[in-house]
Amino acid sequence: MAQLRTSPPSPPATELRRWQLSSAADLRGLRASLHQALTGEELAAGEDLDEVPELMVLVATELATNALRHGIPPTTVRLLVAEGRFILEVADHDLSTIPELVDTRPMGAGGRGLQIAEAVSLDVGWYATDRTKNIWAAFPRS
Repeated sequence: MAQLRTSPPSPPATELRRWQLSSAADLRGLRASLHQALTGEELAAGEDLDEVPELMVLVATELATNALRHGIPPTTVRLLVAEGRFILEVADHDLSTIPELVDTRPMGAGGRGLQIAEAVSLDVGWYATDRTKNIWAAFPRS
């Protein structure tokens, strides 16, 4: 199992938006609202996931799903900006576990959110505060 880098995103970032999630039912609203915040447009059904906003929506959904499934609520998703980069940060309140990149699960077994984030983002990491575990992924702001 590979370990993620342990540090907050650098440099310090400015928060653009914040979402509080309490269940998987909140994910649809997160996807639509995040896409709107990034593009100013509605998220179309069947849209190709090859542009930065769509990839960010995918990663936010994956990381938030992991937090809702395995963490302690509420889950907080933040959209940040710093030096030409967007940063997605997902926090939950379970400080008893650390995020790990697991590559031994069979396909279809789930738990690939961190691998997806690592594959499509510029950088991925995590850090803990006294109350939350925070996982983040950085994307180009273009």
